[in-house]
Amino acid sequence: MTNHWAGYPVPAVRVETHFGREMRCFAERPANVNALIAASVAAFPEHEAVVSLERRLRYADLDRLAARVAANLAQRGVQRGDRVAIFCRNDLEFVLTTLATLRLGGIVVPLNTREQRDELTYILDQCGAKAVVLDTDLADRLPELGETPALTLRFAVAGNAPGTMPFEPLLDAAAPDVPIADVGEEDTAVILYTSGTTGHPKGAMLTHLNLVHTVLHYRACMRLTARDRSLLAVPASHVTGLAAILFTMLGVGGCVIMMREFKASAFLALAGHERMTHTLVVPAIYALLLRDPDFDDYDLSAWRVGGFGGAPMPEGTLRMLAERLPELALVNAYGATETTSPTTMMPADLQAAHLDSVGVSVPCGEVRVVDERGHDVPPSEAGELWIAGPMVVPGYWDNPEANAREFAGSYWKSGDIGSMDPDGFVRLFDRKKDLVNRGGYKVYSAEVESALSTHPAVAEAALVARADPVLGEKSHAFVVLRDRRCTAATLRKHCVKHLADYKVPDFFTLLDEPLPRNANGKVMKRTLREKIP
Repeated sequence: MTNHWAGYPVPAVRVETHFGREMRCFAERPANVNALIAASVAAFPEHEAVVSLERRLRYADLDRLAARVAANLAQRGVQRGDRVAIFCRNDLEFVLTTLATLRLGGIVVPLNTREQRDELTYILDQCGAKAVVLDTDLADRLPELGETPALTLRFAVAGNAPGTMPFEPLLDAAAPDVPIADVGEEDTAVILYTSGTTGHPKGAMLTHLNLVHTVLHYRACMRLTARDRSLLAVPASHVTGLAAILFTMLGVGGCVIMMREFKASAFLALAGHERMTHTLVVPAIYALLLRDPDFDDYDLSAWRVGGFGGAPMPEGTLRMLAERLPELALVNAYGATETTSPTTMMPADLQAAHLDSVGVSVPCGEVRVVDERGHDVPPSEAGELWIAGPMVVPGYWDNPEANAREFAGSYWKSGDIGSMDPDGFVRLFDRKKDLVNRGGYKVYSAEVESALSTHPAVAEAALVARADPVLGEKSHAFVVLRDRRCTAATLRKHCVKHLADYKVPDFFTLLDEPLPRNANGKVMKRTLREKIP
């Protein structure tokens, strides 16, 4: 198989054993995330590290303030191994709390700010969080004091809330310094809770080994350097925001430009003003940017790497981006929380020739395509993607049942249906649960959605299954239109030209409003199914 990363600055690789699994690892790497960040501080003390609204911190400033927060947390009883939850929007306090917790050898638990009280209570109790740092206006969602006995420290940012202490004293310089913890690379650094569709979320344990390899993969495969400036427009509590942008930029000595919430016009203005060179967002954000009427008025000349993932990028959006930003290198990056973000990436010079692919395996990763019995399928045939490598988490926090169900030997079972051709290019078709089984014919939503996206009147589309008494399931397309004059009949004719007859949607719902999405930008197909008449 061709080495598609030849010519990229990929470090030497060797085989090692971690978590009882044999895997390829980078031979030369920082010992843990603390060492990774410390190297950037030492090499680039005067470089801008974080921009958050009007606040700007150099690496030396960031290191000093993170050390203060660590010292004050330690003085209040936070120790190695303790879980510190962060219930904050994208802002400087999120970064400082993250780095401070890791300096103590603690475990960071980022929380989605859309979580409500019941789910929040479950997560805080399940991981046994000792402390939480939160935005003051979110304090009413916290559990009552007796509901999570381990949670003894609550710090509110920029305000006062009942039962909390202010965050600002954690920045005080009076507390005695504490040494940076010398943690092992197999130790857990972060617990990220996955957004499951049924039952409670699972806490994926991202280790120092996982995170260091993620940073090194992004650095090599996107050719990132200390000159790069990345706009963090997705939640920092999500694996993309945390691993692919925050840790990656701080790990290469670059700058993180934080955006509290995404709005297309604000993103474009900030990207131009801050000379953004890089970002990684879901495809829906690119579609929203292209729809901004003033798109061509912003200076995006510094933008050189446009990463995308979390969902297939419609071919229509890819083509529009190539026309509007011809110098932008688009890089597909497929991954998951359980893979600490990257599983595959597309070498930038190959994107145009492989619009239907999510790329090739990252240098230390491995992808298998298997049938329902776990046997490898022939090249280019569809099956479930199983993933291995040093970026794959060892398991879920205190959840042996999920570990037994979702891991097989060295591999994590992704639940994604895809294929891999003889040259190693992976194609992603659907989630197993989203596949439409139309009388025995498998209809993959990504293929149909991509075909719909090539119609000029379509802004975005999503395909779901609906029950049928004869065929078992039929397909139902929800389509957001740019041009309300377009009809379902027109879209059906368009699909007939591009798809096999059984793949053409049986039903259409035309929408004025954007598709429903969760905080990570993924379409909430369960919500769409509930809208089916």
